[in-house]
Amino acid sequence: MPTTMRAITQDTAGGPEVLHLTEAPVPEPIPTEIRVRVTAAGVNPVDTKVRAGGAGLGSAGGDMTAPPFTVGWDVAGVVDAVGMGVTRFAVGDRVYGMPWFPRQAGGYAEYVTAPSRQFARIPDDVDDVTAAATPLAALTAWQIIVDTADVQRDQRVLIHAAGGGVGHLAVQIAKARGAYVIGTASAGKHADLVALGLDEAIDHRTEDVAEATGDIDVAVDLTETNGPASLAVMRPGGLLVCVPSGVPEGLTERAHAEGKRVTDFLVEPDGVALTGIARLIDEDVLTVRIAGTFPLEDAAAAHRELEKGSTFGKLVLTL
Repeated sequence: MPTTMRAITQDTAGGPEVLHLTEAPVPEPIPTEIRVRVTAAGVNPVDTKVRAGGAGLGSAGGDMTAPPFTVGWDVAGVVDAVGMGVTRFAVGDRVYGMPWFPRQAGGYAEYVTAPSRQFARIPDDVDDVTAAATPLAALTAWQIIVDTADVQRDQRVLIHAAGGGVGHLAVQIAKARGAYVIGTASAGKHADLVALGLDEAIDHRTEDVAEATGDIDVAVDLTETNGPASLAVMRPGGLLVCVPSGVPEGLTERAHAEGKRVTDFLVEPDGVALTGIARLIDEDVLTVRIAGTFPLEDAAAAHRELEKGSTFGKLVLTL
């Protein structure tokens, strides 16, 4: 067993160029934890925001307040050690998870340790890249659509940034619950979104969202900028979920005055939900789109690509 591992770290906040490959000690699992030899790690917008200066988690910064640190939460790999008390997994099991969020997990590294119940098994027919692309985006979509909004059949759901990592999964989960789903995205992503089940696609660059949507029961703003516009098209009693930086100032009071609801949201680790999500992927109910892969040492290039804002689906680092 090696005593050191490759990891991506940064010594200062800044652009993608601050990310660099280093050697770090291999972590040891404590009781109730497993150690995962990481084979793939997902790249998320929150990674780029934390890298740039710790923003992106609202008021929940965990221990990501000052460098040096290693970003990344989405991981897939193989269990290579288990701490005392762990009964759910054994050495050799393939697992995936979103450990420790929003505290530092160090996902851009060859080994990660975390509580076993923050992971789930990867089905045999699901590859590691797909598994690594899934946890944060799918858990966010699931916890918003199912747990927070409790979307019901025939409700009208509006998803901003429907072509992104979270958005394209939220579309599918809302459709699986029988909703009528409208999504905003650039025109080049519309055909792919319709293929995933989207009922109406709106080009946010050329169309007026208020004119295009009609009355909405649930709106999910993944852009941080469309809260007010979403509230304007919402039915009384409807719910607006603002991700990831919380509810804009003054919007709660406006929603209350109009008989509508608004809430912030931050995803939580959930191994039970990940087990269900893995089953949906294995049964081809849920499709995770991979926009591209990069080797671990090219993490900076992956961040540059993500920050262009044009990817459809998820980017993944391979180890």
